[in-house]
Amino acid sequence: MRLASASLIALLGAIAPIAQAADLNMLQSLSQSEFRLLSEDLGAIVSFKPLIPSEPLGLTGFDIGIGVSGTAIENRGVWQKAAGGTSVPSTIMVPSLRAHKGLPFDIDLGVSVSRVPTAGITITGGELRWAPLAGNAALPAIALRASASSISGVDQLKLRTYGFDVSVSKGFLFATPYAGLGTVNVSSKPEASSLKGKEDFNLAKAFAGVNINFGLANLAFEADKTGKATSYSAKYGFRF
Repeated sequence: MRLASASLIALLGAIAPIAQAADLNMLQSLSQSEFRLLSEDLGAIVSFKPLIPSEPLGLTGFDIGIGVSGTAIENRGVWQKAAGGTSVPSTIMVPSLRAHKGLPFDIDLGVSVSRVPTAGITITGGELRWAPLAGNAALPAIALRASASSISGVDQLKLRTYGFDVSVSKGFLFATPYAGLGTVNVSSKPEASSLKGKEDFNLAKAFAGVNINFGLANLAFEADKTGKATSYSAKYGFRF
């Protein structure tokens, strides 16, 4: 539990750098190709991060926690231009509140809400996950996930993502590693700017992680590559 507490402090401490990069108020200064690059980075940041193994929670199961994701942006110069010349960190940190609930027929429902401090940006996301193979002592769990996410609070931009992936996990004592492959559709539309129209495209997604159980409390760590951008995430929560 001492490790879990230290990790929680680290998660909360990572929130501070977010506001510097969030104020995207100069999209009219971008070319259409630059807007596409910005949208690719945003799609990787906003796309739903599982942070949970493939095995279903069961009808009475819950998984509730706080998380933080850090995405290394690929097009930092474009971000600085879109932010009116403001200095932008190389990694965008996003904290989140997350909850999953087990449903009948090995289906789980998950939601997440992220608020970028002082910048007025909210990211909302959700997933519906079904495990055709629930897993047991001998066999891994295999799950199919459909997810969606969107941002609000940016006057000049509307962006949403839809994702689909297949994942597998297998528990070993107190640790459950998992991994998955999928695709993310990104729809990014500029508002009130000189840009000619929205960008709509798909990004390949691959992720892997591990959930570590401490009884009631648990930690999850995950690496994600969506398009060209790499994200690292962690979650501290309670699974029961």
